[in-house]
Amino acid sequence: MAGPGGRSVAAAIGRVGVWSFAAQRHGAAEERTFVEEIERLGYGALWIPESIGSKDAFAHAAILLSGGSRISVCTGIANVWARDPMSMANGGRALAEAFPGRFVLGIGVSHAPSVAARGAVYVRPLERMREYLTAMETARYDGPQPEPAPPVLVAALGPRMLEIAAELADGAHTYFVPVEHTLVARERLGSDPALAVEMTAVLDTDAARAREVARGFAARYLELPNYANNLRRLGWSDEDLDVPGSDALIDAVIAWGDAPAIGARVQAHLEAGADHVAVQFVSDHPDDLCLAAFRELAATVRESER
Repeated sequence: MAGPGGRSVAAAIGRVGVWSFAAQRHGAAEERTFVEEIERLGYGALWIPESIGSKDAFAHAAILLSGGSRISVCTGIANVWARDPMSMANGGRALAEAFPGRFVLGIGVSHAPSVAARGAVYVRPLERMREYLTAMETARYDGPQPEPAPPVLVAALGPRMLEIAAELADGAHTYFVPVEHTLVARERLGSDPALAVEMTAVLDTDAARAREVARGFAARYLELPNYANNLRRLGWSDEDLDVPGSDALIDAVIAWGDAPAIGARVQAHLEAGADHVAVQFVSDHPDDLCLAAFRELAATVRESER
């Protein structure tokens, strides 16, 4: 399912976007208002998850796309164990035709506990992704062909999944990573495939308070082998990774401070090779859309670009 290519993806979604778990906890009308606001603030894309119990990725994307006129909506990620390759490909094609140039299909193998909760078995994830992308490419579609085709990004952390993303998709989407991983990912992908990096942030200048919020977010990821092993490959120790995580690890993966400090971390990812950084502000309230934080960051980004 060839998309427009990595450079075109990067141009379509801009350099800075929004990543939100909280949006799915709100009704459709509230979500559309949220989309209108972040589009007005100048963000290029809104990223949404597909986790256990969340809204279906394609239905959710359609709701959000209808709330804006320019902003792209990206799945981060649509789970390959939740639907067959034809369903995945054709869901993306339908949205791309309805909202030209505004939908990015991020797909991934997820994690063993999440896959088990769906009644599937998490086996051979690399082979699964390679076979799945090949099947998507040849999937029959009787609807009108979108122009452009929806870009496909692969959730990738390790070197072999990054290679698959470069070979068979338009690029990669990384999550819960320090800047040092962005350097590694860009080297593994090569120069052309798109690299879209999620970056979690806490808008708070009090170190203890910010780290407490950050640790509340990080705990579940430190217990998932895919994320923990990725950090080990970068040289982080088991002592760093033990929940709730060392100060050094938390500070490396999750940005905190005022808006300029968070903007500086965004810039660090961009300079390390990211084409796009999707900022996920978190607080101690899981349904908090963090609009005030996104407003502050948008002003900082605009100022830095002058």
